[in-house]
Order: sequence, then structure tokens, then C-alpha cells
Amino acid sequence: MKIKVQLVVCDDEGHEETLTDVVILEKACQQIEQVGLTLAEAKSLLAVLQQRIVEQQAAAFLATGMHCQTCGTALGTKGQHSRTFRTLFGTVTLTSPRLRHCQCTSQAATTFSPLMALLPEQVAPELLFMKTKWSSLVSYGLTVQALTDFLPVDATLSVSTVRSNALAVALRCEAELGDEQMSFIEGCPRDWGHLPIPDGPITVGIDGGYVRDWDEKKRQFEVIVGKSILAFKRDDAEDISSSKCFGFVQTFDAKPKRRLFEVLQSQGLQMNQQVTFMSDGGDTVRDLQLYLSPEADHLLDWFHLAMRLTVLQQTAKGLPEKKVFQSCGSAIFSQNNTTVSEESDDDPSAPLSLLSRDRYRQAWHHA
Repeated sequence: MKIKVQLVVCDDEGHEETLTDVVILEKACQQIEQVGLTLAEAKSLLAVLQQRIVEQQAAAFLATGMHCQTCGTALGTKGQHSRTFRTLFGTVTLTSPRLRHCQCTSQAATTFSPLMALLPEQVAPELLFMKTKWSSLVSYGLTVQALTDFLPVDATLSVSTVRSNALAVALRCEAELGDEQMSFIEGCPRDWGHLPIPDGPITVGIDGGYVRDWDEKKRQFEVIVGKSILAFKRDDAEDISSSKCFGFVQTFDAKPKRRLFEVLQSQGLQMNQQVTFMSDGGDTVRDLQLYLSPEADHLLDWFHLAMRLTVLQQTAKGLPEKKVFQSCGSAIFSQNNTTVSEESDDDPSAPLSLLSRDRYRQAWHHA
């Protein structure tokens, strides 16, 4: 069987233009794998439709810019060139005319390209969004593979292109951040009582870790990561929690507190809303939480609380410091940092939680 797909374009005045036989498909119907569109056929269909649709949109836009906006005189044409526009459904090539400015206006340049006003960038925002979204979840290589497998994107899409696009989006987001402040608490308690009833409480978990530099192996930098969970939104019919993650490099980020505050603001933070911060009590994460909300509670998470209790238990039992370190060093550090071992009361040397030697030394000195 032969299937023809046609595109009908209607302008603002109601006139219809039919682009005959945009796509012609030859389909059999004897086996199950022949039923419906295949992935290759769907990608080809989307690519052709995208090309035709963008061509019609560009032509309609250029039709309104071929005359002077001041006096209405038709603008002279100096030449034309091709303009490439990469979209989520294929790469589109358009003809971009170059026009001369009207003599009734004074311009620094004598010519201009009107299509540049419609397409200032060569990559569609939706394609840029998908590249950035997937590259934030998986590697750049898997992002390229996923996009090329399921969408008719440019076959020349490379890892370096995805990486540069993701970096450009990140830099633009960084530029939109406000200035860093010591305190983000606004208003006074008298005003907070008149605020609307807030959404559910927000719970924020923050932790840090050291990562070895790829180029300078002897150098390490601290990475702070966290997750903010909103219990529920008061306007929603169902109590569905929403969560957002954040992260930054402590030694390089100049706006760490602003970054965390913007995450809380995106979840609808109000000055009368309950916020609970959970961390290991370290200096970097503790300073990060301060002066963000007047209703904030700062808690030591169970793992690090158990670690400090371990030190107190060992001290109370009178074990020498050397034996304590040996017992700690033989323990296996839990990967998720949440499990606490069940020790017998008969074994005074068993730690309450599984922890590393460095963390145990730090907890010992703090105790």
C-alpha cells in the first residue's frame, strides 16, 4: 500500500496552500513488524515536515520585512546566502536575503539580513534544552546516542558540541544569579505573621566531599551537594512532594548561599515556612545554612550523630586512643552513609556506625 502525507498551509486571510506529496510511504501489512510507522520512517517524516514548516514560517516573516518600516519603500536586495538552523527534528537550511537599508534612515551598516531577527542563534531553544537536560543526567556520549537514536537530529552531532552547548547554558544561568548576601531573611516578625499560609515544610540535606583533580592528581577540591524536598503544595489536590538538587565547588563558587536560596525560592519559600537543614555539622555546610530563613531548624543527621556518640561511648568505657583508631580503621564504610550497625552490648569495641578513619579522627578531636 502507498501512503501519501500532504501539508496544507492556511495564511491569516484564510487562503490555503497544499504542498502535494510531502512524504510518500510504501507500507506492507502481512507481518506485525510492518504495522505502523517504523522509527526510521517516523524520523524521516518529522525531518521533512520540519523543513517544510520552517520554510513557510521564514517566508511569512520575510514578507513583512521586505519594505521600509518608516516610508514603506521596497528595500533593494544585495544578495542572499544560506542559513542553517538546527532543531529537535532535523537541520533546516533556509535562504536568507541581504537587503539594503532605506535612504530615509541613517544606519551604521548599509545592508542587513532580516532573517537574523527571527533566528539570532543557529540552535533551536528546545534542542538546546534537551541537550542540557540529558547531559545533566548522563554522560555527553550517552546524550548524543539517545538524541540520534530517537530524533532526526543532525548526524554530525558530537560530544564536544553537546558539552559546549551545556556549558553555554550553565554560564547563562550563572549570569542570572543575584548578588551574594550574608543574610537572606527579609522583613520583620510583625510582617511574617501577615503572610499567606505557606506550603508544606522543606527539608534540605547537605553534605560535602573531596574530589581529586583530574589534571593535578595531588590537588583536591571540595564539592558540596544537596537535595531540597518540599513536603506538599497547599494548592495541589494530592500531597505529592517535589525535590530539587543542587551542587557547587566550595573553593570556586563565589555565590554558594545565593545558589541555595534560589533553590528554596523556586520551591515557594516564605519567611513563615518551616525549613529543616540536615548536615554533618562541618564548618562549610553549617555556614551555608545560616540566615536563609527565620523558621529554620539545623539538625545533625543520624549517621554523624551516631559517629559522635561512638566517640563518647569509647571514651566512657576507657579504651585507649590507639585501640579506638584500630577498631575504626577495620570497619567498612557504608556507601549510602545511612545504615547503623547493630552492635552487641558485650562488645565494647564495636562502633555504633560504620565510618572511615579520617572522619573518626575528626569526630574524636571535636568531642
